[in-house]
Amino acid sequence: MDAALSALGSFLDPTMFIYLGIGVIAGLIVGVIPGLGGTAAVAILLPFIFVLDPHPAMALIIGAVAVVHHSDAIASILMGIPGSSSAAVLLLDGHEMAKQGKGAKALSLAFMSSMAGGLIGAIGLTVSIPLARPLVLLFGSPEIFMLTVLGISLTALLSKGNLLKGLIAGAFGVLLGQVGAAPASPDYRFNFGQLWLSNGIDLVAVALAIFGLAEVIHLVAAKTAVANVTTLGTGWLDGVKEFFPNFIHVLRGALIGMWAGVLPGVGATAGTWMAYGQAQATAKGESKKKFGKGDPRGVIAPESAANSVEAGDLIPTLLFGIPGGAPSALLLGALLIFGIEPGPRIITDHLDTIYVIIWSFAIASIVGSLLCFVIAKPLSKLSFVRFPLLAAGLIPILFMAGFQGSLQLQILPLMLVIGVVGWLMKVFDFPRAPFLIGFVLSIPLERYYYLTDNLYSFSEWALRPGVLIMAAILVLPLVLAGIRMIRARRRPQPVVDEIPEDDDEATSELGPRKWSIFVSGGFFVIFVFAFILAQQFALAARLLPNVITIIGALLSLASFIIEWRKFRKEGPASEESTHKWRHLLRITGMSTLWLLTFVVLTFVFGLIIATAIYIPLFLWIVAKPKRWWTLMTYPLVIIAALLLAQQFAGLTMPVGYINFGI
Repeated sequence: MDAALSALGSFLDPTMFIYLGIGVIAGLIVGVIPGLGGTAAVAILLPFIFVLDPHPAMALIIGAVAVVHHSDAIASILMGIPGSSSAAVLLLDGHEMAKQGKGAKALSLAFMSSMAGGLIGAIGLTVSIPLARPLVLLFGSPEIFMLTVLGISLTALLSKGNLLKGLIAGAFGVLLGQVGAAPASPDYRFNFGQLWLSNGIDLVAVALAIFGLAEVIHLVAAKTAVANVTTLGTGWLDGVKEFFPNFIHVLRGALIGMWAGVLPGVGATAGTWMAYGQAQATAKGESKKKFGKGDPRGVIAPESAANSVEAGDLIPTLLFGIPGGAPSALLLGALLIFGIEPGPRIITDHLDTIYVIIWSFAIASIVGSLLCFVIAKPLSKLSFVRFPLLAAGLIPILFMAGFQGSLQLQILPLMLVIGVVGWLMKVFDFPRAPFLIGFVLSIPLERYYYLTDNLYSFSEWALRPGVLIMAAILVLPLVLAGIRMIRARRRPQPVVDEIPEDDDEATSELGPRKWSIFVSGGFFVIFVFAFILAQQFALAARLLPNVITIIGALLSLASFIIEWRKFRKEGPASEESTHKWRHLLRITGMSTLWLLTFVVLTFVFGLIIATAIYIPLFLWIVAKPKRWWTLMTYPLVIIAALLLAQQFAGLTMPVGYINFGI
């Protein structure tokens, strides 16, 4: 209780509210732009925490996480374009209400439900701490090691329809996390003689590249057109009035969302659809037929779940150090930056930080909902802007943010390479959340394994009850997947479209089968090459790389064989499909070249001068704004924002080989 009151008292400091407010505004803005989501919101803010104390930093990040699902409802309801994959469920009833002229009522219900879901989630997180405290104190290094394995594997295993590719992505993330100094021996691994890689690859740079740059490459190539505008209409007060009689659906949806958040890898998408399903299943009589035709309950239940998922996700992240999704993986990285290691010790050593996170989540949920009522109309206009116009300013900001961790120019081309890999993963259905979680947990996985191996014999730690239980949880999805495959062979079912499980996986049409073979083969080559390189390390340094490269190579080989067999069964792609793919490659190649142009300009002139040259050029050739003065004002605004961040936020701008002193 003392820690909770102390954490609440810290919000009497105006600076805490300022940072929380900045996080809330950033989360609302990012949430309204389709395809970005909570991962992008946290990744963009992460570089700013280096100059903050832990508590203001947590307020900043949690402020964004708590409100992303408030504003991603705007695009879903008004335009029929999901702000994130978890908001896709709102198309069934929310968008229908908007088409009936009840857009304001639908948004009002969504904002109220998000606020309630966030508050219920914060209460659940608070209650879980005293209940979980005696449990986590019983955990030794074997249990924490297995939890780490579980955190990486479950996200992949529960990636619906992508089990094998999810495991490959997770293994690739662990492998990339091995770059740099080994924790148990004086070896530098996979740095190819580059000193700037000695401390590993920065988490912020990786997250921004695999999600942010990959989306920029895709959306700039697509040149997303403005959707048909759906007006807000009237009925704000009607939505508030209808919210309270349906509070039972709010409560059920929030509890389902919390459960979906606690289970690693389930995520907001599954949580919102489960909540929608229970609302429809518990409806009585003829009212069931109203679902899908503009029923308010079809907005209330999933929106309550969407926000409570994030609170539920914080339970395994904070108490066990096991993030359930990409945003919480970034939060885990932020805590590690401050030397706060989630797990059993956080309850005894940093209980005040946990309560700061809880209070931040609760306050942000209220503030975010109130702000949404005020700024829903201007925020919705962002969704109608063609993405190339947004990308002109977003590209410099993404590279600037990725630079802050290492302060090395070489990180910029590496970010671009990882971004291209992220695009390939997106197009060929490799889920990216397991990759990021594997990257974050790579070193803790290795550390706890060495500790376990030194303290116990294999039979001693492998037969501990907690380890056996977690091993059973790990094997269960594999068994169920095997049973489904056997049943599918006996009773072939028509292929149906599936909704991706992760907020980041709003995938486009998959690439042709032949290229999918090449991608699986490419992963196989990477793992084999890494295995060969690992043999030069000391025994302690090569143990985990050996294990992960062997597993990754076997999984990639299996994927290669499966894709090859499908290719032989399906035959060559049609001429139309081949033409579409070649067109996609051409426009994506041009999009990637534009990002490469910015990297080259930054190497030569530094980021500020590069931005002054790049934005007008990009606007003129790619974005083609309707007003000529945009070519002048847009770069001035972005440069001013960068200079203000440099001056007052303590951020460092990359300096080029031709130094103008800016």
